[in-house]
Amino acid sequence: MVDDRDAILRAIYGSGITALRGGFSRDFIRTLREDVDAAFADAIARPGGAVGRGSDRYYVELHPQALRGYVALVAHPWFVAVCETVLGPDYEIVELGFDVPFAGAQDQPWHRDFPSPVETYRQRRITSLAFNLTCVDTTPDMGPFEIAPGTQWETGLEWPDGMFPPTTEWWRYHALASQKLPQMGDISARSALTIHRGTANHSPHARPVVVIGVDAPGAGHAALHDQQVTAAFHATLPAEVRRHLVCRVVDRLEPIVQKHQIDGLSGGASTPMGMG
Repeated sequence: MVDDRDAILRAIYGSGITALRGGFSRDFIRTLREDVDAAFADAIARPGGAVGRGSDRYYVELHPQALRGYVALVAHPWFVAVCETVLGPDYEIVELGFDVPFAGAQDQPWHRDFPSPVETYRQRRITSLAFNLTCVDTTPDMGPFEIAPGTQWETGLEWPDGMFPPTTEWWRYHALASQKLPQMGDISARSALTIHRGTANHSPHARPVVVIGVDAPGAGHAALHDQQVTAAFHATLPAEVRRHLVCRVVDRLEPIVQKHQIDGLSGGASTPMGMG
C-alpha cells in the first residue's frame, strides 16, 4: 500500500531506506530528465553552480520551479505519507537537487551526508530524510548506489567531520552493502545518516538522480541551502505544499551558490561535455 505507515516506519528505522516502485510514469521521468539536463548545462557554466562529489561526479541544487513536475513530486501521497510518518506533520522541505555520476565516475568513500545529531545517536529519532528519484533505468554497470543497512544509528563521533568512517572499518560496510537498481518511475526515501556510497560508473551513460531533502522541525538543514521561488510561482502552489516548503520568495530568482560542500567527496571532478 502507498500509505502503509507501519511499514514505512519499520523500514526507515530498520534498514534505513524504503521505496515505492512505479510511483511515477515514464513520461513524467522523461520530462524531469529534460529539466535536469537543462539545469546541469546552466550550473556547470558558472562558479559554484555544480560541485564535485568525486571523480566525474557532480551535485547541483535547483530552485523548485526549475522542475515542471515539482508539485507532483512533493504532493505525491507516498512522499507525504513518508514525511508525516517519520518526521511529523510539520515536516520541512529544505533541499532540491540532483546527483550525476558520469561515465568514468569512481567509487566514492563510504560516508553519510552530515554528522549524526544527538536526537539520532542518543534518542534514536530520525530527523531528516533524503528522497531519490532516478532519471534513468539503472543497470549494474552504471555505478549504482550502495547502502549499508542499519548504519544510521552509528554515532560517528570519532570520524572525520562526523561523516567518513575510517578505511579500517570499510570491510563492515562492504559486508552489509545492498546495491540499488531503481528504474524510471521508482522513488526511494532514506536516512542520509545511513552509510552509503556511489560506485564506479563503467557504462558510457550518465546516471542523474533527483534529490529532495526533508527535515523535522528544528533539524536545521535549511541553513545549508537557499531555495527560492518567485512570488508568482509561490501563489500557484497548493496550500499543503506551500506550508511545508522552506524558501525565500523573491521577485527574480538568483543563481544558487551551493553552501553544502562535502570536502571529503569534492576531489577529482573534470568538466563533462554533456549528459548523453
